[in-house]
Amino acid sequence: MVVLSKIYTRTGDAGETALGDGTRVPKPSLRVEAYGTVDETNATIGLARQHSEGDMDAALARIQNDMFDLGADLCRPNMEADADAEYPPLRIIASQVERLESEIDAMNADLTPLRSFVLPGGSALAAHLHLCRTVSRRAERLSVALLAEEGCNPEAVKYLNRLSDWFFVASRIANDAGKADVLWVPGGSR
Repeated sequence: MVVLSKIYTRTGDAGETALGDGTRVPKPSLRVEAYGTVDETNATIGLARQHSEGDMDAALARIQNDMFDLGADLCRPNMEADADAEYPPLRIIASQVERLESEIDAMNADLTPLRSFVLPGGSALAAHLHLCRTVSRRAERLSVALLAEEGCNPEAVKYLNRLSDWFFVASRIANDAGKADVLWVPGGSR
């Protein structure tokens, strides 16, 4: 369990931070950028939740919790050392990815197929979910780069890929099941 009695430590004043295994790295390192953007995604979900209720709010709450799992996963670099760790490191697992897929399929089942791209907007919830989608896409890009350059949990990358799709489909649900989607009109403002 985490106990935070003192918020500032001054250990990052020189531009470094500690990873989950205690390793110190520069704050602009790729790993810190990746899990920092996961944290940013979580903050945008908090904004979206100000406009959600019922099943949508419950799903967003689950995803927020997953985002902390994901940040914990990305901040611990050496997966090979997991077996020797004092406490089992938290890692994103396939069932979390599968849950997102199942929820996407359920939400998408009653939506009319799109005939144009959707512009971010419509209801306040839909607009916020589009913001969640774009920030989670950035987290995904950073995590893909991290996977290639330093290594990380591939399930974390899959989770982020499905998550942006989840936000897209959820935004359509938030726009009266797609009836209030704001559609792109190519060249429409020329």
